[in-house]
Amino acid sequence: MGNRRFHYAWVIVVVTFLGLLLSAGVRNATSVLFEPLEAHFGWDRASVSLAFAISLIFFGLGAPIGGTLIDRYGPRRVMIAGLATIAVGLALLLTVTELWQFHLYWGVIIGIGTGAVAGTLGSTVALRWFNQYRGLALGVFSSAAAAGQLLFLPALITLEVFAGWQGIFATLGILIAIILVPALFLMRNSPEEAKTTAIGKASAATLSVDSRATPMREALRTRDFWLLAGSFFVCGYTTIGLITTHLLPHSLEHGFQKVEISWAIAFMGAMNIIGTTASGWLTDRVDNRKLLALYYGMRAISLVALPFIYDMQNMLVFALVYGLDWVATVPPTVNLTAQRFGRKSLGSIYGWIYFSHMMGAGLASYTGGFFREVLGDYHLVFASAAILGLMAVTFSLSISISARQAKPAPQAA
Repeated sequence: MGNRRFHYAWVIVVVTFLGLLLSAGVRNATSVLFEPLEAHFGWDRASVSLAFAISLIFFGLGAPIGGTLIDRYGPRRVMIAGLATIAVGLALLLTVTELWQFHLYWGVIIGIGTGAVAGTLGSTVALRWFNQYRGLALGVFSSAAAAGQLLFLPALITLEVFAGWQGIFATLGILIAIILVPALFLMRNSPEEAKTTAIGKASAATLSVDSRATPMREALRTRDFWLLAGSFFVCGYTTIGLITTHLLPHSLEHGFQKVEISWAIAFMGAMNIIGTTASGWLTDRVDNRKLLALYYGMRAISLVALPFIYDMQNMLVFALVYGLDWVATVPPTVNLTAQRFGRKSLGSIYGWIYFSHMMGAGLASYTGGFFREVLGDYHLVFASAAILGLMAVTFSLSISISARQAKPAPQAA
């Protein structure tokens, strides 16, 4: 029984998950804010979408900045700084009176803060604290985004009805301030700092990946970097930029009620928790390129059907199919990046791949609002997302390594 002591890695998992969950809750407020901001300030859809697009781009920029800082100073300081930045941004949003202020506070400050927390924090923690169950840990951290939607979207919709957009910002700010406490006192940068070791014995393959680093300049000259960045650009375009930002207003225009569609989106989030956790488990066992191709293909098929859905039954089918692969792309993408370029450079290299993800998200966020104003609906943007999804299938299958985790070698002295 003496060998079955509680491992401090699980404390790190809980603290990291809560930080990622709150960051996702802030990000998922975008679709709820369209109507109250337009009604209160008289801003049009394209103007509000531009603020969300700016935020997504700076969210993506926060990932390589945060990743580089994590590689240098460790995840604890970056997590605390990111959460503090989010709290400051939310406090400033309570004072907004002009559109440029909303662009600055939500677009730049919230973007950088959430990007620093959500970009590379989970992947770095998983690789530092787990030799065994790495893929599963990556899946759990990735599912925090889905859990944030599952928990926060219905609650934020209800909160907006009773407390308005100011109530949303105030509540999120309080929650961020609360999670800063365990981040300050319980978070650790590495197992060594907590006077322990990572969970599981490292195989020879794992040790090789963990000890290897690739300079960013060298990574940029490889085909695999651009294939990973290109597929993740499509991931951002087809998820955060398009669905997180525009699914709710699109559904309301298709005759759905706000409460029922919020629960459909929450159901999508629940499916995403299942799909992303399962994806982490599969990442250790299946060719990661084929996993990504499957996810992007399923996503393309579901997005083709979305403009033709007008009833709740079919919307729930869409939520099921789309939800299972929403963030399921993250574990295999992180694993492919680590296997190809080495863990020691994961923060910086995956950070820039994640920046590509958010560039795609920013483009979809703005073009969705723009074409909605010009054409009166989102159909063209959904069609473009489906085409890009099929392109991402090709990108994924063209990556040079499978990154299926090798089984541990027999224990050596």
